[in-house]
Amino acid sequence: QVRLVESGGGLVQVGGSLRLSCSVSGGTFSSYAMGWFRQAPGKERDFVAAISWIGGSTLYADSVKGRFTISRDNAKNTVYLQMNSLKPEDTAVYYCAARLGATTVQGYDYWGQGTQVTVSS
Repeated sequence: QVRLVESGGGLVQVGGSLRLSCSVSGGTFSSYAMGWFRQAPGKERDFVAAISWIGGSTLYADSVKGRFTISRDNAKNTVYLQMNSLKPEDTAVYYCAARLGATTVQGYDYWGQGTQVTVSS
């Protein structure tokens, strides 16, 4: 059974930075495309970023381009989301997800429980 555990969330001021981590166990991590999603209160869960299984291809939502960077370390079974220049609208629960196959904005098979990110003004 594949298990994803996010960490690194917290409270940060506007303009600050956070790095989220997602540790994956129970599967062949290097086989999965990995994604980050977020859900703000009262809103649907939205795509944030994704990275291919080998790390050579990335996708970003327009709202985070230039501010967020997704990366992965296959030796550590971990995917990261570096978030810079944070804005109040980035406040949400952030989820990591895994899927076999292509790097996409949807169609993920496995999900973590989420980590809260709060950006205060």
